[in-house]
Parts: sequence; structure tokens; C-alpha cells
Amino acid sequence: MRILVTNDDGIHAPGLQVLTRIAQKLSDDVWIAAPEEEQSGSAHSLSLANPIRVRQLNPRKFAVKGTPSDCVLMAVRHIIKDRQPDLVLSGINRGQNIADDVTYSGTIAAAMEGTQLGIPSIALSQAFGFGESHQVKWATAEHYAPGIIEKLIKSGWPEEVLININFPDVAAPAVRGIEVTAQGKRDQSLVRVEERIDARNNPYYWLGFERVLSNPPKGTDLHAIYNGMISVSPLHMNLTHARTRSALVTALGKL
Repeated sequence: MRILVTNDDGIHAPGLQVLTRIAQKLSDDVWIAAPEEEQSGSAHSLSLANPIRVRQLNPRKFAVKGTPSDCVLMAVRHIIKDRQPDLVLSGINRGQNIADDVTYSGTIAAAMEGTQLGIPSIALSQAFGFGESHQVKWATAEHYAPGIIEKLIKSGWPEEVLININFPDVAAPAVRGIEVTAQGKRDQSLVRVEERIDARNNPYYWLGFERVLSNPPKGTDLHAIYNGMISVSPLHMNLTHARTRSALVTALGKL
């Protein structure tokens, strides 16, 4: 099995090292193509107005000057074009990708690109910042991910679906279980704009989220992560809302 490993935190990110070790437990044919620099929040974007540069670090490891989607596309169509990967693994992201995060996430986007290219794809993220410690518990993801990935490969999933796995902010022994979840909805009032002043007295801004726990419904990725469980969410690439489509056909009629 040929595995492509990528991320959005960049070629030197610790989560990429963790995910590479996980992939190597599953296969001896592991390739890495990750962004030269951090691309968090880049979503499913492609570099169309700028050239893409590729730097080879070792025979199977490449740094790409571009987005996570660029990395997957370049890997499949150029770097390892002799035979496309059988699986794309994206992550492990430093921080959760749940609820509305999935629309912003470069980690999810890399899995989307793999899915569009016809390759089974999984995004993996390690939550942090929910407890007293702000240390990222990489060991939790590393402990559970290989077994979960093996089970997913064995069971399979539809071609237009990607799998989004989030590991809770607890040590591996404290994980309370695994739950197949639906995408939750974040409280957008928690988004903040932080204004600062630079050395020339000009304002600049940082965007971020307040780390406040809400009370999401059971069955959602938010609820699972808040309660120390591994969240596995199948995400559909087709964004058409079937019920609304049917209603609009009736409402609009024919011209």
C-alpha cells in the first residue's frame, strides 16, 4: 500500500513527524509532500497566480511552496506519478478540526483534494487547549490512529466521502472511547478580532476563537471531543442540499 502523508502546519511540524511514524506502521511505501511554510486556514485553495516550487529533502520527502491542496495535487500528478497513492493521510493537525473548522482547515482540504483525485483520504487532528495544560498530547493520536486507520481501510467508505478524525485533549489512557459523529456548529460569537499597534503606530489585527466550552448536542464532533472521546466524522464532498433543491424546483417552476 502506497501512502501519501501531508499537512497544513508545514514540512517541519511535529504532527507531520507523528503521522509519518503512524503511516510507516501501516506500510513501507510512505511518501511525504507538505507545505514549505504553515498554511493553517488556507482551506481548499490552489496556487493559480503564483508558481509552485518543490524542494526534495530525501528520496520520498518533498517540501512544496504552496497550499495543502497544491501538495496533494503535485504529489499525485508529478512527484509520484508512476503510481498514485492508495491512501492520503493529512495531519496530524496541531489543534482540533471540528464543527465550522472544517470549512477553513487546510488539513481537511488536503483530504478533500485526495478524495477529488479518487484516493481514499483521512484528515487527523489532535485537540489541545481544553485542559489545564496547553501541551499537545501527540501520544494520544499516535497510540490510537494506527488501529482506527486499519479498521477504516478494512471497512471502506464511499468515493465522495473523506474521513475526519479528531483526538481529544486527554492522555491516551484517559480516552473514553470512539464515536462516529456528525459535524457540529460552533458559536460564532466566540470569534474575536484582536487589535494591536506596530512600531510605526499602525494598527494590525489577529483573528482567533475564545476557548470557551459550549453545550453541543450529543452525536456531534464537538460533544465527543469535549467529553474525551475520539471523533470520527464522514464528510461528503457533494455540498448540494437535496431537500432545499427539491423545494426550489417546486418554487421556481419553469421559465
